[in-house]
Amino acid sequence: ETTQDGFWNNLERSQKVQTRLKQLQNKLHRFKKLMSTWEDLTTLCEMGQEAEDEEILEELKTEFPALETEIEEIRMTTLLSGEYDANNVILQLHSGAGGTEAQDWCQMLYRMYTRWAERHGYAWKTLDYEECDEAGIKSAVISIEGENAYGFLKGENGVHRLVRGSPFDANARRQTSFAAVEVIPDIENDSQDVEIRPEDYEMQVYRSSGAGGQHINKTSSAVRLTHLPTGIVVFCQTERSQFQNRDYAMQMLKSKLMELKIQQHAEKISDIKGVQLKIEWGSQIRSYVFMPYQLVKDTRTDYETGNIQSVM
Repeated sequence: ETTQDGFWNNLERSQKVQTRLKQLQNKLHRFKKLMSTWEDLTTLCEMGQEAEDEEILEELKTEFPALETEIEEIRMTTLLSGEYDANNVILQLHSGAGGTEAQDWCQMLYRMYTRWAERHGYAWKTLDYEECDEAGIKSAVISIEGENAYGFLKGENGVHRLVRGSPFDANARRQTSFAAVEVIPDIENDSQDVEIRPEDYEMQVYRSSGAGGQHINKTSSAVRLTHLPTGIVVFCQTERSQFQNRDYAMQMLKSKLMELKIQQHAEKISDIKGVQLKIEWGSQIRSYVFMPYQLVKDTRTDYETGNIQSVM
């Protein structure tokens, strides 16, 4: 057993080194590409001045802003220096006050974050998706894999507020809805520091809901884990095997406990769990207003934009 433990520990360390090496190689490649683009544009600018060619000027007007945008993106990555900023992320969405409206809003956020992941080249996978009978979803869990995924998404943690004319109201009256986003770093490789004893959690199995074929719908493959000391609940139903769903759920539970552990402002996990805000008015970190005007405003930074369709 000692030999086996040593083998797996060495394998984990090797995987960490390989992952870090790949990240550094990608950064170096991107930097060299930026320098090459800068040199090409500088040469093109000099050629345009000598030839007084307006066509070259138009090309530069397009290429330089694109280069500036890419430089700004790289500058942002240098700010992501937190311990887990480079990790993958587990995103949990929960509908709040607002009934069917809130459930539809939760589904809109699900689409927004998965589209964001796709556009940034991140791989994502749905770990749980609980649909509602009328419209929208009650909750969803998404795993997003890619460099700095947690660093970019950790600011999304909190309650999101929607104001719009309701498509579920015959008179299209204005409604306010809420959904909560919980962002947890995927720290599977470091989660050995978190010990979860068998008596500390309760496992329930049930039949998966939604599409998935006869096997998924007719067997109790879905798993829900409840951590008794903190009351944290995680669940997974996307895999065919109960054992696979249990492994994913345990990984999520360990990640959530590690996230609570690294928060230095509280002494006990129970203290941190107790201050979570309700998914309702007064708790929002950001408001998305579709009616009577269009505005997205972050209440923490006061940053706002009227281009709501672009944000969504």
